[in-house]
Amino acid sequence: MAQMNMIQAIRSALDVVMDKDPNIVILGEDVGYFGGVFRCTDGLQRKFGEHRVIDAPIAEGGIIGTAIGMGVNGLRPVAEIQFADYIYPGFDQVVSELARLRYRTAGDLTSPVTIRTPCGGGIRGGQTHSQSPEGIFTHISGIKTVMPSNPYDAKGLLISSIESDDPIIFFEPKRIYNGPFDGDPDKAAVSWASHPKGEVPGGYYTVPLGKADIVEPGDDLTIITYGTLVHVAQAAAKLTGFDAEIIDVRTLAPLDVSTLTDSVNKTGRCLIAHEATRFSGYGAELAATIQEHCFWNLEAPIERVAGWDTPYPHAFEWQYFPGQKRIAAGIRKVMEAG
Repeated sequence: MAQMNMIQAIRSALDVVMDKDPNIVILGEDVGYFGGVFRCTDGLQRKFGEHRVIDAPIAEGGIIGTAIGMGVNGLRPVAEIQFADYIYPGFDQVVSELARLRYRTAGDLTSPVTIRTPCGGGIRGGQTHSQSPEGIFTHISGIKTVMPSNPYDAKGLLISSIESDDPIIFFEPKRIYNGPFDGDPDKAAVSWASHPKGEVPGGYYTVPLGKADIVEPGDDLTIITYGTLVHVAQAAAKLTGFDAEIIDVRTLAPLDVSTLTDSVNKTGRCLIAHEATRFSGYGAELAATIQEHCFWNLEAPIERVAGWDTPYPHAFEWQYFPGQKRIAAGIRKVMEAG
């Protein structure tokens, strides 16, 4: 089995599905000749041609609007927004058109668009290249929201997303494109070459949407997280010595409620961690879900560790980023309460 990083796994997913289905097209800024700002589409225009891998103007609203029209007319578009920070000009197209199309036409029209976009911080990108807007999109009825944490899941989830008849927002945590990151910026970078989730089949396979993954089984507490923070949470749990059950949500909407609640009902304690800002963040929905389903088994208040409620900073990135120390402190707080 091939060893891939997330960029190679995403490119492989696109290659496999485009070979399989001639109706799949890619469009976005620099996705064709240049191969994408992170090289996720490198070589695909040379293989499939300019009519299936389309370089678009710098106009995110136009990219998403064009993809919606393509989808309505029988194609299966994959739109790339270079950074999640740039998705807002296309937000109205997602909310007012893409998400509501099936409902508004009583099922007569659908548009199976997948929007790929790199998200999150940890690359010294400052406020314009580091945002985590997933909670804005999970709030929209009519779309699904996905975020993988490793190459194997990235390929399988992306194929499932592209083949889904529902619109999908597919967030790619760019800090872990080239290797897992445990939250310590002073350590040497690690690649996916020796990680078990870097083993990726070269051919077709899928990872089902709507299914969370238990990354680490444990009995002391449950840590619910996703994206880059899956790896940070694993390192933080080892730092504390507690036996944490770590769950990677993977599909943020629809949420795999039973995997989360079964775990918390078992451990009685829960910590939620994400990069995005805390106030009205996706963690609030996770906390509400746990409270509704697990209240009588909780032995301590639910704890959240998240980005601070400020714009993502140019300086002090590692004070903002929820690293090992902050998650470890959250784990100790959950374990010492009650």
